[in-house]
Amino acid sequence: MFGCCYFAHFLFRKGFISKNVLSVIVIIIFFIAHWYLSLFSQTFFLHRYAAHKAFTMSPRWEKFFYIFTYITQGSSYLSPRAYGIMHRVHHAYTDTDQDPHSPAFDKNLMAMMWRTKNVYSGIFYGTYPVEERFSKNVPDWRSFDLLAGHWISRVLWVLFYVWIYVTFAPSAWWYLLIPFHIVMGPLHGVIINWFAHKYGHVNFETDNTSKNLFKLDILMFGEGYHNNHHKYPSRTNFAIKKGELDLCYPIITLLDKAGVIKTVKQEA
Repeated sequence: MFGCCYFAHFLFRKGFISKNVLSVIVIIIFFIAHWYLSLFSQTFFLHRYAAHKAFTMSPRWEKFFYIFTYITQGSSYLSPRAYGIMHRVHHAYTDTDQDPHSPAFDKNLMAMMWRTKNVYSGIFYGTYPVEERFSKNVPDWRSFDLLAGHWISRVLWVLFYVWIYVTFAPSAWWYLLIPFHIVMGPLHGVIINWFAHKYGHVNFETDNTSKNLFKLDILMFGEGYHNNHHKYPSRTNFAIKKGELDLCYPIITLLDKAGVIKTVKQEA
């Protein structure tokens, strides 16, 4: 990201591109970087680690990825503990009235997001009854969650996004992207929880409506293979069939070889 920005600035100083073009490049790079870095934190740390324990890591590395998730998700930071518990509930009660997010029980996307928000908040603040099996071995750094999830922290991140756009955006039209930055984490969640239970194709027969959104998942870091995931929840590589690509899996493999994580025995 910084390399691309530096190269664009170099081209600007040499007169190859205008200031407006430079501004557009910076904004596009910032948006794409935030999209994929936030998505990586969600699929790698919150989903595959916190919820499914597809791999293990030391307490020190766990704290590192807590902080990394906070930086990359920013104003939409999601507690790994609350997310992990909620996602386990989703798998246990998929497409039933106890599912925290199912298109089968919500009349529209916004209604589902609101119910998901209420369940998440209930888990975070201890007002939602949680079965013991769902809270077993989930990461828990309560003091950090309270700090990262505090409204002051979220507002400061929002102000940072606004500053980026006021400083670099070539016109006010680009400000329309700011709301996407603010809700980046939940946005990634709803793309899968709503659309991947309504549209797409099925590789495996399951007892729920999960579907794969894409043949080649470049957009969602492998999360789009939702039917594959519901068939094999603890599998680190969400791509199974020929032609599928889980962009997160090579990173997991690299981190495993580097000793940062240790993958557990994989499902089929």
